[in-house]
Amino acid sequence: MKTSTKLIIAGTIIGVVVAVFFIAKHFVNVDKDDHTMQIIGGADGPTSVFMAGKVPGDRKQVEYTSISMEEAKKVFAKSGNYIILDVRRADEFAEGHIPGAINVANEDIGAEKPAKLPDLDRVIYVYCRSGRRSKEASAKLAALGYTNIFEFGGILDWDGEIEK
Repeated sequence: MKTSTKLIIAGTIIGVVVAVFFIAKHFVNVDKDDHTMQIIGGADGPTSVFMAGKVPGDRKQVEYTSISMEEAKKVFAKSGNYIILDVRRADEFAEGHIPGAINVANEDIGAEKPAKLPDLDRVIYVYCRSGRRSKEASAKLAALGYTNIFEFGGILDWDGEIEK
């Protein structure tokens, strides 16, 4: 193989590696405390930004639990000390929601605890329209320190009563 061909191949490989590095750097950032910020977007709604990564101090890493719509219905059939959280936009919520649900839009969940969710240990059942935003919101709430999060998909799969 000619030297010029080898140089072209090597230059192309280096160019691809540098391009991948800058693209990754653009979409994933790490702050001084080693928290990862990811930019997420999709056809179901606007782009959201959330923090995830190391948990400071002695707090344990928390996650959310995905449950089926049927499991959620069984819980909602009984009274209890839980919150049903609809993370769709306010206009979507106004069109109809699961009875007793409160609304905090996924886009409004950021670096601070939402005012409507003051208790980090309260049981929260999260849903949206199709299930994508409920997963994003659940991950953001877990990163904020909420400890009892149950994500159960979207209202599209709900066959129970709707409240307006």
